[in-house]
Amino acid sequence: MTELAPPPSGTGCTECLAGGGWWWHLRRCVECGHIGCCDASPAQHATAHARDTGHDVATSFEPGENWFWDYAAGAAARPVPLSPPLSRPDDQPAPGPEGRVPADWRARLH
Repeated sequence: MTELAPPPSGTGCTECLAGGGWWWHLRRCVECGHIGCCDASPAQHATAHARDTGHDVATSFEPGENWFWDYAAGAAARPVPLSPPLSRPDDQPAPGPEGRVPADWRARLH
């Protein structure tokens, strides 16, 4: 039996939720399950997590997306089996979290 990657740390970017920030899209670390915001988001927490921990491979945590990325290689990574859930809840908005996204959010993306 193939071992599954750890479950996600939550349904939103761990650091944005703790610090009052917001995100555009979410990424999931396949090594520890950390949920961070994408590189288009203001804080880019998923990339920071990879850099700070050496956990180089992440996957999308967006509904309907099924891809993996290796930050160290700067290239697509081989898929690995994931523990559920595979994405944020369908009813959770993107950008999010609800109530924290500024009206001019599009102008703030990277």
